[in-house]
Amino acid sequence: MARNSKKFNFRVSLLSVLLLWLAWLVAYYFVRNDYVLPSFWGTMGALFETLRGAAFWRAFGGTMLRTLYAFLISVGGGVLLATAASLRTWVRSFLSPIISVLRTVPTLAIILILLLWTTPRIAPVIVTVLVLLPAVYAAALAAADETAERYGTLLSSFRVPAARRAFGVYLPCVAPEVLSQAGSFFSMGLKITVSGEVLANTFLSLGGLMQEAKMFVDMPTLLALTLVTVLTGFALEGLCLILKKLLVRWRA
Repeated sequence: MARNSKKFNFRVSLLSVLLLWLAWLVAYYFVRNDYVLPSFWGTMGALFETLRGAAFWRAFGGTMLRTLYAFLISVGGGVLLATAASLRTWVRSFLSPIISVLRTVPTLAIILILLLWTTPRIAPVIVTVLVLLPAVYAAALAAADETAERYGTLLSSFRVPAARRAFGVYLPCVAPEVLSQAGSFFSMGLKITVSGEVLANTFLSLGGLMQEAKMFVDMPTLLALTLVTVLTGFALEGLCLILKKLLVRWRA
């Protein structure tokens, strides 16, 4: 039954992709202007041409490293802050307005400010952390609060020190919940990092290549780079899903 359900879901997803492809073909048929909407085959040609260049792979590697740095900082910081907030009420009260501000501040405004304070290479990493951290914190705090409901009374009864609660109980319970969403966090971080690179015109980055394509009105290359970013995000989510399944099997 479950296997049939997976096959059905896969077919529905495949149908969705085909409909998007058909919509692209139909839209180009009516527009017929490569400066507005490049054709599918023109974009594929630009994609293969881009993938053949060494500059693309250096840029791709730079973007992925920035995304990885931001992801690790956000996950580590979010989990630690959420654990502390669940253990100490005053920490939760202190962090609450800060997290609220980070959720509401416009990303574009943050990037423009950071460009005055830092460099185009560092600004995308910082802005990605500032956007990802509240999301990771919220997910980790929900898991930490659930852990507190389950084991809080027991830990208090045995007077377990706060440090042992945090590292012996809370973190082992919170980490799997956060890792289960790692794919979504990583793909969102990639999107934010590329957006920051575009605005900062970061050298050796996907965003920098997009900015260059836009300056030369090279729409096929711009769309090809966008497809690379989208497909990379999908691949990251799929990889994290596979790792999660392997982790569950190993724990079992």
